Amino acid sequence: MIRTSSRLLRLVSLLSARPEWTCRELAERMAVTDRTVRRDIARLRDLGYGVESAPGPWGGYRLGPGNRMPPLVLDDEEALAVAVALREAALSGVLGTGQAALAALLKLRQSLPTRLSDRLSALDSSLEHTPRSDEPQVDTLVLLELARVCHSALRTTLSYRDHAGRASVRAIDPYRLVHTGMRWYLVARDVAKRQWRTFRADRVVSVRPTTEPADLTDPPDAAALVSSGIASVVYPVYTTIRLTMPLDRALQKVPPTIGTHSPDGPEATVVRIGGNSTVCLVTYLLGLATPLTVLSPDEVRQELVRHAQDLLAANR
Repeated sequence: MIRTSSRLLRLVSLLSARPEWTCRELAERMAVTDRTVRRDIARLRDLGYGVESAPGPWGGYRLGPGNRMPPLVLDDEEALAVAVALREAALSGVLGTGQAALAALLKLRQSLPTRLSDRLSALDSSLEHTPRSDEPQVDTLVLLELARVCHSALRTTLSYRDHAGRASVRAIDPYRLVHTGMRWYLVARDVAKRQWRTFRADRVVSVRPTTEPADLTDPPDAAALVSSGIASVVYPVYTTIRLTMPLDRALQKVPPTIGTHSPDGPEATVVRIGGNSTVCLVTYLLGLATPLTVLSPDEVRQELVRHAQDLLAANR
């Protein structure tokens, strides 16, 4: 069985190396008979590999699409390349929520031999992201540990720092990771408070799973919980604007994690947005790059007009 498995891996590697092989060429490369090659091709097809064949004495075999995902055969450098690419996809959100990239990265890291896992850890410690919008960056290893405990559904001890930098240690039942496009949030049940809570992943210090199963009775809508939690944060300054677009388009332009929306007829939407200062709000509004009307307060409206006039004067 070991020899057969090794031979099948070798056959997949050869088929991946060039567009087409004759049966005789494959047999010579693998030091087997033509009959063995044909039998191994049949085994690969049973495993889900789409191996196509051309009839006739000059026909050959080529690797085409399969009906289901077959096992991948990666050498060391390819495995590292895939792991780094998945890491970047998860952190950047280029694939949307990043959940698929994170799940694939978790599976890949679990299957890597120690020598590759050590090399990937070394890469993780040396790679940095340019912060987007001054957002703090989450550590990849912490993110993977959070994904692992969500997947295993084990009660976990979480070391955490809140927005004021205060440290705490909590027993949680991890449920889901949510990516908002800027940050990762962990949705978990706070065991002591018996409440579903959200935790910013970039504030997590350490993750230590226990052997006790998590209590995930009546879990919430994780994405909705994160959105409502972010929208309910109290800011020192708020502005209310009117966008000349229906509610569905307004939600795409200003996510529900940024503001609260209410329709103003079928073709307009009123949005309330909070910020740390008038200048921050105006900068965000200009970045929307869409016609809007500031309904309140006057300070935000005046600051927006001033910025627009400065831009117009600088570009005449």
